[in-house]
Amino acid sequence: MVTARCHCGAVRLAFPRLDLASARRCDCSLCRRRSAIAVTVPSRDLTVEAGETLRTYTFHTHTAQHHFCNTCGVYTHHRRRSNPDEYGVNVACVDGIDIRALEWSWVDGVDHPSDRAAAEEGRDR
Repeated sequence: MVTARCHCGAVRLAFPRLDLASARRCDCSLCRRRSAIAVTVPSRDLTVEAGETLRTYTFHTHTAQHHFCNTCGVYTHHRRRSNPDEYGVNVACVDGIDIRALEWSWVDGVDHPSDRAAAEEGRDR
């Protein structure tokens, strides 16, 4: 079982498999500020083993749910707006990962289809 945790350890996640080939960064207004690399975990496979301090932030379409520890502030994972049946897990929170050795792809979060639809309706990003 793969485990991930925030800095203080108050939030702990577990999932059966680490898919490093899915590592990616997004350039939407939130992701470019937090600068995290996320790996894909199907929602049915992610277990929050400890999460009393877990808090959620949403914005814009409110489809994506960004989770972080209220104690240390570390972003641990998010429910994706591109596929709400998936989580993006902050790979830097995964125990034993060498983040310097990671390769990742970019996701165009600035021109995400949900953003274009919102712009057409007059809502901001």
